[in-house]
Amino acid sequence: MLRGDSGEYMTDEYYWYWINNITGISNAKLRHIFNVFDSPREVYSASDRVLESIRGITDRDIQAITHNRKDEYIYKEYCTLSDKKICFTYPGKADYPSKLMNIYDYPYILYYKGRLPDENRPSVAIVGARNCTEYGRSIAEYFAKAYAAMGIQVISGMALGIDAAGQKGAIQSGGYSLAVLGCGVDICYPRANIELYSQLETSGGILSEYAIQTPPKAGQFPLRNRIISALSDALIVVEARKKSGSLISADQALEQNKDVYVVPGRIGDALSEGCMQLIKEGADIITRPEDICSTKIIDSYINANCMTGKHPDNSASGQDDINAGKVHFEKSGLASPKNMVYSQINLFPVSLETIIKNSGIGLVEAEGLLLELELEGLIDEVSKNYYVRKHI
Repeated sequence: MLRGDSGEYMTDEYYWYWINNITGISNAKLRHIFNVFDSPREVYSASDRVLESIRGITDRDIQAITHNRKDEYIYKEYCTLSDKKICFTYPGKADYPSKLMNIYDYPYILYYKGRLPDENRPSVAIVGARNCTEYGRSIAEYFAKAYAAMGIQVISGMALGIDAAGQKGAIQSGGYSLAVLGCGVDICYPRANIELYSQLETSGGILSEYAIQTPPKAGQFPLRNRIISALSDALIVVEARKKSGSLISADQALEQNKDVYVVPGRIGDALSEGCMQLIKEGADIITRPEDICSTKIIDSYINANCMTGKHPDNSASGQDDINAGKVHFEKSGLASPKNMVYSQINLFPVSLETIIKNSGIGLVEAEGLLLELELEGLIDEVSKNYYVRKHI
């Protein structure tokens, strides 16, 4: 028997863990339960007759509650959380993010690794297509690096493509990023992002409302999007198809009275259709990281902390990295052959043939200059003889 029928040896923290790990009891059903009870401890002690009076609770739910009062597995799992470096929080606990209490369907438990966002700093969500273009990936990373330099936190879902690019940009620039997962925090999904997952464990945070060992399922990802938008002061969409999870995030952000920004794409591109739709519906266009300052909370923070142009942690290195390409070419002269080659390259892949044609420079010289630019970290060769710029 689990610590005795009366549960006198259990803490309030355990009761919260217990009620959130009862099979079949969803967040929506917990809402019905807490309309009647003030705490999980009261549910633990309640009679079947009282439980039967709760709207939305079935006989099967009551059987699950009764059975799980004596379930040793839940208690043993609870005792192993610290060994797995997994924390959890719930409404009323000091570390529960206050921003989540502003939404109707806030989660009744959150599991996390690493650190939760600093509530004294603003946060921006960067979301977009999984199968993104190199242009979209570059934009997401560039914006995230800029926000890291400003002390703004980046929230996303650690999905392939835009999500991962934004979070990598923030972490690599010494900023903070939080991944909100659609599975348990002990599962890295997608597996291809294992390096980012490890970096977030040590330098950022990983968060989920789903119990540990919960596998990823399609229906869980749209639900987690409400947490991404709720934790953010503004949401940025970088590339999205007409029907995508990013549009769900944008809709939820608007319902939560958050500002939504869209990076405009090329007309006719499938990955621009969702963005264009949002713009038609009134979303703000963003073409520079600084455009985010039209959000009042972020503007107030920037004015209070970043008037000197330095990172809030007293380091200007992040901003120096962002301006590296610009500074390099300001010093080297506008008419140089290298600048002529560089000016032909943007965030869309450009072929070597096009560069030679537009710059008037010969093949051998162009190849040498492209190699120099690549070694200096200013461009990338994304495929054979196709190049993109690394800085806007």
